[in-house]
Amino acid sequence: MEKDITTELYVLENYLDGMLDRVQHNSLTLKRLQSFEMRLLGLDTLAEIIEYILSETKTLFALDIVSLCLQDAKDEIADYLTSDHYPYETREGLLLTKDDSVFKRVFDFNQRPLLGIYKAEIYSAFFPTESLSPSSVILAPLIRQGRYLGSLNLGSYRSDRFIRNMATDFIEHLASVMSVCLENTLIIETIRRTSLIDPLTGVNNRRFLEQRIEEELARCMRTRLPLSCLFLDIDFFKRINDNFGHQAGDHVLALIAASIKKQLRNNDVLSRFGGEEFVVLLAESDEKNAGEIAERIRSNIAALAVEINGQAMPVTISIGTSTFDPCQASTSPVLAKANALIQSADAALYEAKREGRNRVKNSGVVLDNLLKQA
Repeated sequence: MEKDITTELYVLENYLDGMLDRVQHNSLTLKRLQSFEMRLLGLDTLAEIIEYILSETKTLFALDIVSLCLQDAKDEIADYLTSDHYPYETREGLLLTKDDSVFKRVFDFNQRPLLGIYKAEIYSAFFPTESLSPSSVILAPLIRQGRYLGSLNLGSYRSDRFIRNMATDFIEHLASVMSVCLENTLIIETIRRTSLIDPLTGVNNRRFLEQRIEEELARCMRTRLPLSCLFLDIDFFKRINDNFGHQAGDHVLALIAASIKKQLRNNDVLSRFGGEEFVVLLAESDEKNAGEIAERIRSNIAALAVEINGQAMPVTISIGTSTFDPCQASTSPVLAKANALIQSADAALYEAKREGRNRVKNSGVVLDNLLKQA
């Protein structure tokens, strides 16, 4: 009997040790989760949040695969990420989808995490870039106010890592925090963009340009690559307003802005400077490249078929260009460099107007003496 008691005590001791280990493990996991959440809540931009979720969730749960699917019906998320120079198209694990049908198909039954053995016919849409499929998965919907924001998708090469009926409290809680962070950041990004977008043309406004040009110049100094500026002005715009009315003028402004934008790269900056004037910043572009882009913009606008009340109306644009070369720059403040870059392009635009309009004039590299005067 004494032996039986000893055996039972041994079993009980092992059981208690196991319980203690699990409690300690859960306590450590909870602390790591809290630390993860605090860091997540402190991030400012959508790009930072997405990158943090994709990289740190993998570490937090010791996972093989993490993907994040986000609904982006109006390409707003893509635009936000592009403006922050985040390579969303090539970031492994990030998927932007136009509608919420993929989420409804999987989550509409109870809107809770779905887990179990990986089935390609169900789950492949959530892990589209993976060369090696997971063996078991857990998919957590990201929902706010009844609307799908997307889903957080975790995968393991172990078939027993995520099994049906296992507790999902941690992941549900984490998905809720992520949903709040994503929704709040999207709202802030929308407000920020609204205040920096020209409502008529849909391109950036002058306020945005004033903020962005200093960032572009700072990046130019770091990379030691040139930055070029185009100053564009619609020819005889007053005549359009006088002869056809201000609504016609607004129509022309929107058409020209769209035409300019089509000739630019994603990382170029187009802003309406005021009235019928636009400014473009061309990253990593020397004066030769700037001249070629300006000429392409000019010829495309000259070829536009603009009709007002059934009457054809020719529209042309004059462009001045300037280039900032960090290898030839002075130690003048960034604001002085920005002013000199824009003023040089504006001066070249004036020359284009004086010489007959519908042409491109190049002021060349902004020289050291101009920077000192600015």
